[in-house]
Amino acid sequence: MSQITDWDSFHDTFAHALGFPDYYGRNMNAWIDCLTYEDDGMTAYPVQPIDVLTLQLLECREFRARCPEIYQALIDSATFVNWRRIELGDPPILALSYR
Repeated sequence: MSQITDWDSFHDTFAHALGFPDYYGRNMNAWIDCLTYEDDGMTAYPVQPIDVLTLQLLECREFRARCPEIYQALIDSATFVNWRRIELGDPPILALSYR
């Protein structure tokens, strides 16, 4: 997470790490969409429909102190991804792991 210093670097990091499509909108709505439909091929490395994608967040305390708004948006958006999937009748797909 040390490379994330602002919204542009947040979206660069996740787009690169997860292989978001070229048309990724670089906003939290687009981030949510990509991860909601991650098992439908919205990333370069889709999980199987019954699996969970775990995002390991390294240096999380420093990230939270450096970018509190982005940190909270990440937590809220990950929660929303799983809520949305449950509302659609699909199992949760996203877990966060902190280090």
